[in-house]
Amino acid sequence: MNSQLKLSRLDKLNFDNRFARELPGDPETINRRRQVLGACYSSVLPIKAPQPQMVAYSKEAAELLDLTPEDCESDYFTQIFSGTRLAAGMYPYATCYGGHQFGNWAGQLGDGRAINLGEIVNQRGERWVLQLKGAGPTPYSRTADGLAVLRSSVREFLCSEAMFHLGVPTTRALSLILTGDEVIRDMFYTGNPQAEPGAVVCRVAPSFTRFGNFQIFAARRDTGLLQKLLDYTIRTDFPHLGEPSKEVYITWFEEVCRRTAGMIVHWQRVGFVHGVMNTDNMSILGLTIDYGPYGWLENYDPHWTPNTTDAAEHRYRYGNQPQIAFWNLGQLGNAIYPLIEEVEPLQKAMNAYAETFEQGWQNMIAGKLGLNAYKPETDDELTAELITVLQLVETDMTIFYRNLAKLDNRIDPDNSSEEMLMAPIGEAYYVPEQLTGEYKTRMSNWLRRYIKRTQADGMPNEIRQQKMNAFNPKYVLRNYMAQLAIDKAEQGDFSLVNELLELLRHPYDEQPGKEGFAAKRPDWARQRAGCSTLSCSS
Repeated sequence: MNSQLKLSRLDKLNFDNRFARELPGDPETINRRRQVLGACYSSVLPIKAPQPQMVAYSKEAAELLDLTPEDCESDYFTQIFSGTRLAAGMYPYATCYGGHQFGNWAGQLGDGRAINLGEIVNQRGERWVLQLKGAGPTPYSRTADGLAVLRSSVREFLCSEAMFHLGVPTTRALSLILTGDEVIRDMFYTGNPQAEPGAVVCRVAPSFTRFGNFQIFAARRDTGLLQKLLDYTIRTDFPHLGEPSKEVYITWFEEVCRRTAGMIVHWQRVGFVHGVMNTDNMSILGLTIDYGPYGWLENYDPHWTPNTTDAAEHRYRYGNQPQIAFWNLGQLGNAIYPLIEEVEPLQKAMNAYAETFEQGWQNMIAGKLGLNAYKPETDDELTAELITVLQLVETDMTIFYRNLAKLDNRIDPDNSSEEMLMAPIGEAYYVPEQLTGEYKTRMSNWLRRYIKRTQADGMPNEIRQQKMNAFNPKYVLRNYMAQLAIDKAEQGDFSLVNELLELLRHPYDEQPGKEGFAAKRPDWARQRAGCSTLSCSS
């Protein structure tokens, strides 16, 4: 009886599947790699996992789908979200899109290893798309196998949920399941392929539509299908804008620009580096999507990128993310131009990106520094000097901002020693030998100016600390932490995956006994594969 209850709850998910119902699909049903023309998606079945095994699930993501822990811990759940079985109402498909990769048009890309199981409408009327990553090939897989390995799947699962709890707009992750397959991967494309455990992540989002979904039809000059997709997107994901029209298309584009700006501000706030900001990895909802070779800015180096493929140009480096998002939005604007045929309103919408980002960045900096509000007349110079000084020596970004809150602004800055001023931030430095007298003097001078600035605000010290701690996380998913969890999981021990999942549910809290996860990256992780840089291999 208990098993039947579990099965019936999963089979009673309210699948709406509007995307597949209202947009044209691929008439060819054979799952072979090809150019797909005149269609927004192709129907495709996930492959069955020979021996699916649950690694972890997110109770918060499950609640979005009206699922209980009992549901998630059932064997039926594991079979469904490994791709082995389909629940009632599911209609699996892969979507067609193109994109610019590293600044170059790449033509058709599409869901090469992602299969949408369908869209549900939950009890609160919210629409959620369920998508398996790593469940087999699709017509868009090109030369790949459509599978994913445990290594990359652990990283995607943990980071999706970590970003949510950090307050960063993101797609979600419901579950991480081993398939029982061995998947061949060459991690750094060095000619040394190895067998790795296969895994599937179930991703969840209101929509997985990307800039590239519009770009592919514009590139093919299929204006009719371009308009159908945009009309569908507005009616489904932006219904508050009203019925589609030329004016609404412009309003929609401006909203995408503003949402994207908000997302990038959050990335910069927490030190997240996406690593692969191709246009096919940009969500029209302003959500962080596709967690591949991402990383967290540990040493404050704005030129750093975690992606080995980007090692020469550093196109997707931390400091360049705001500009890349703007460039990508320009490509989306070009894609919908045939429906508007005016440059000026599109340019105005992109100006809204710049304005939204600038205002958001100022508010973000004010929050990180514990200020009432950002005042350009004083704070432009204050923040410019801080960013410069942070780059002079190897400084941990997360620890620096978190510990800056510990600096007591009730002291007299002019009569405080360098040692007293720098004591709260001492844990942020990786190489103490770099702290020369000249550096200490410069940083101390900045700290004196900072204290005077906060004193001018009149904010009580305790309130300032609380504000800063709400903007500056104590815990982020450092690459070495994910790698330690991967190492254990590959040996069949999933305890650290679940421990990190729990830790990252409360990134702004102190969490006694967990302080080791808030420490600097250990020296052994400085150059280790998976801890410093990564490739797109999965």
